[in-house]
Amino acid sequence: MKLSQARVALLILVVLSVTPGCAVINRIRAKNELNECARAYREGHFAEAEEHAKRAAELDPTNKTAPSFVARTIHAQYKPGVDTPENQQIARNAINAYKQLLAVDPNNEEAYKAIAALLGALKQDDEQRQWILQRANQDSVDPAKRAEAFTVLASKQWDCSYKITELPDNKKNQNQNGHILIIYQKPKNADDFNTALQCATLGLEYANKAISLDPNNESAWSYKTNILLELAKLAEMDGKADQKAEYQKQANDAQNETTRLNEAKQKRQQEQQRTRPSPPAG
Repeated sequence: MKLSQARVALLILVVLSVTPGCAVINRIRAKNELNECARAYREGHFAEAEEHAKRAAELDPTNKTAPSFVARTIHAQYKPGVDTPENQQIARNAINAYKQLLAVDPNNEEAYKAIAALLGALKQDDEQRQWILQRANQDSVDPAKRAEAFTVLASKQWDCSYKITELPDNKKNQNQNGHILIIYQKPKNADDFNTALQCATLGLEYANKAISLDPNNESAWSYKTNILLELAKLAEMDGKADQKAEYQKQANDAQNETTRLNEAKQKRQQEQQRTRPSPPAG
């Protein structure tokens, strides 16, 4: 009986001593797999690189680099502009891999931007907009990053309006005292006008939210300027001269702020170049 107990105790001791060793060995093997992944990636063998990355993740689930490598290697296999089901599935696989990466690293900027880009490549506009909007409304995200997201959304709403207001049928040239004046007129299709107005109105809301989060976001001010000009065009189409004048005034104010921020940025860049240490003489 005592011998049996001694054997059991010895077996437990062996198990306890071997298990940590296996974990260490697996971590080493995982690092080797990641090295092989990097090699295959550099050589353009992305499918092989993906297998090495996945193997590393299996060997060492605590490795923080492996999920990033998995997502990158799948993404690298996607061919932009190729609309085959197989290629689209690769994009979806990459999106899922990036989402798994975000599950363990919520602030991973690469993963967020990669998903947004892939959704755009797949022409999933609504899904892309929801993805960016989720980021923009996320309180845990840095305000400057949220402002960037709102600015992207504002840019898309401006584009939506601009593509309608600048259609040849919706404007005409008029000679006024030797100067060509563009006159904007309401689209024949009322739905087009309503769509443009909705896009510009929502775009202005997004631009203002971006500015409230980051008042020094030059891009947000620039899009605010352009969206206000869109609203001025639409007011002209609708025969609302006073409203047009007000939007143009606001657009001028926004443009002045855009210019001020741009000049300040250029001044900072010049100052940085001036104070940057000169390279040692050869």
